[in-house]
Amino acid sequence: MFEVLKWEEVEIGEPKEGEIRVRNKAIGINFIDVYFRKGVYKATTMPFTPGMEAVGVVTAVGPGLTGREVGDVVAYAGNPMGSYAEEQILPANVAVPVPSSIDPIVAASVMLKGMTAQFLVRRCFKVESGHTILVHAAAGGVGSLLCQWGKALGATVIGTVSTEEKGAQAKVDGCQHVIVYKNEDFVAAVNTITSGKGVDVVYDSVGQDTFQGSLACLKSRGYMVCFGQSSGTPEPVPLSALAAKSLFLTRPSLMQYTTTRDELLEAAGEVFANVSLGVLRVRVNHTYPLSQAAQAHADLESRKTSGSVVLIPDDNNDKQQQ
Repeated sequence: MFEVLKWEEVEIGEPKEGEIRVRNKAIGINFIDVYFRKGVYKATTMPFTPGMEAVGVVTAVGPGLTGREVGDVVAYAGNPMGSYAEEQILPANVAVPVPSSIDPIVAASVMLKGMTAQFLVRRCFKVESGHTILVHAAAGGVGSLLCQWGKALGATVIGTVSTEEKGAQAKVDGCQHVIVYKNEDFVAAVNTITSGKGVDVVYDSVGQDTFQGSLACLKSRGYMVCFGQSSGTPEPVPLSALAAKSLFLTRPSLMQYTTTRDELLEAAGEVFANVSLGVLRVRVNHTYPLSQAAQAHADLESRKTSGSVVLIPDDNNDKQQQ
């Protein structure tokens, strides 16, 4: 499946009204890219260029556009897809300014994951001091940020991980309790940790393998937030399964929480502010040349990565020197 990613030269042209052209300096990889490549999510056109986030320098501005200038460093995350490129055309209203205090590679690694964490803990379910939260894949890109942000908000954070090594990282990121799910049943462990009370919210990006267990971990009127399916799509759940504990179940998407320019700027602004203040520590543990995107996907899917994975355009340095 990885060989469907092909490295090709294409012409992108000039930006039209309301558009900018951006030369990417760093491109974030996310599991949603894998979903599109595998066909779990359907692209609107075929063939397509994957990628949902990047940071770059504005190289051209469409006619009549104000507020953007050539040389600006901007970031974007979400639609339109297509960031696996050296250069791309973007609607100007999806790009946000990157503070000079933040390295472009860090910004590219945290934009989508950071805004995802932001809406999950601040808007989808508003985490507050005294809450107990369960974060699956706690050492992953979003999981790591959820743990840090949850701890900063005063919550008790329980994280599940696949290895002891990832568990050590999760503890550094604010998990008071770490469950290595290959060694113990996470439902039983959560039951013990919470003295049988359960958790206020589960943030589940794993899907099929954890879904039923996640429901079992919730306290009465708890929130099941399923925001990904790295292990596969969960089986359909009958409404009656939620009734026993009056549970809330949601399958949110960042795109629905950044539908307006104001929402986008608020979410990105809060992420960048927390990175600058050190509330969020971003681990860019893996960088690959853009032309090796297929290898990056293979490593991501086989759980060989932790933290964030970033693609660097192959001739980025050469082009900037020309």
